[in-house]
Amino acid sequence: MKHFRLLVLGNGVSAYGSYLNMVALNVFVYDVTGSALAAGLFMAVRLGTSVGAGFVSGRLVSAYDRKRLIIGADLGQALALLVLLLAPEAGRISLLYCLAVVTGGCSTLSQVALRSSIPEIVGAEHRTRANSLLVTGRSLAMIAGFASAGVVVAQLGYTAAFVLDAGTFLVSASVLLVLPIRTRARSEGAGGAEEGAPGAGRRSVRLLWAGAPVLMAMIAVRAVDGLGSSSHNVALPVYSSLLDPDHPATFISQFWATWAVGTIIAQQVLARHNRRTGRTPGERAFAVGACVMSGAFIIVFSGLPTVPALATALLAGAADGVTEVVYVSRLQLVPDEQRGRLFGLSASAENAGFGLGMLISGSLLESFSPFQVVASLHGLAIVLCLALLTLLVLRRSPAGTGRLHEAGDAAVQEGRG
Repeated sequence: MKHFRLLVLGNGVSAYGSYLNMVALNVFVYDVTGSALAAGLFMAVRLGTSVGAGFVSGRLVSAYDRKRLIIGADLGQALALLVLLLAPEAGRISLLYCLAVVTGGCSTLSQVALRSSIPEIVGAEHRTRANSLLVTGRSLAMIAGFASAGVVVAQLGYTAAFVLDAGTFLVSASVLLVLPIRTRARSEGAGGAEEGAPGAGRRSVRLLWAGAPVLMAMIAVRAVDGLGSSSHNVALPVYSSLLDPDHPATFISQFWATWAVGTIIAQQVLARHNRRTGRTPGERAFAVGACVMSGAFIIVFSGLPTVPALATALLAGAADGVTEVVYVSRLQLVPDEQRGRLFGLSASAENAGFGLGMLISGSLLESFSPFQVVASLHGLAIVLCLALLTLLVLRRSPAGTGRLHEAGDAAVQEGRG
């Protein structure tokens, strides 16, 4: 965990650069092209690349060293930004779309490789705590990135913003390069874990197949959650403008800061629960948390006064943080040789849901209110979560999902032994 905390620090630095980049690049594209269509196309190319990269990333992290892949992804994004800065102005427009491809692909590859590696880096028994640390680091990075993006671009310009962003990726790659961590299961080398426990691998594969319907349902929920997330992301500027036409950014800033605080609080609660019980909440906690999250987002847009709305945003952030950690921790129970492909599929599903939701939400907002749009898409997520809960109840038996989850923890730890 000592080495992992340094990894979290490096990942948080690169996440800060990503959130800074998210604002600076979109504004830069609009300034350079003078076209909202071009800016939208840039985002579409990046999201489309992320969807396709999920499937490719799953294969790569199953075949190659994950630590090197993450370092390569960080260096690739840093190099792409520096090339854009050094290119003549006449060629920057075409390079922007190349940058969208590089950043979309590399960010997905880095996410899939890191999530797949956590049980091998810290041990399966510490994966929930490790996932909580990562979510906390990224939440803090989001607050800092969104808060400083406008100041950095306005006061220092795009060049400084892109240099700073490239520097964050270089820091992340350097930290990871010097850390003595293992990102693959020992079973792939001599004297590996499964050689010492020949039945552990077969038991893990049986558990994977037994839990496959639940895993696929959870991935489907995450994809539909992407639809819901895109709805409140697209509707938030419109809703904030309706609340205060003179200062539309005020509620947006308050909303995201409060959401991030809720996420961080949830990680502290999860970490204490894990230390006290030694257990990770299971699939039912994921389904309930996703329902609470979607319901809270709907309430935020219902026209409440500012204080109750922000209190609900805090609840949404807490539920979002819980579902993120429980979901990732559950997928990490899968045997190492299948884990990369599963996380690749998950990344593609989540990005596809978010991208499709951006298109749907933007179209619906032309005719419907922000509340109606958010309620419809997050309501769809709630329906799917209730269906998942029904599936979990129907599967309840002596070998049901709750015991399957506990048995998966034991099998993974035995396989490591």
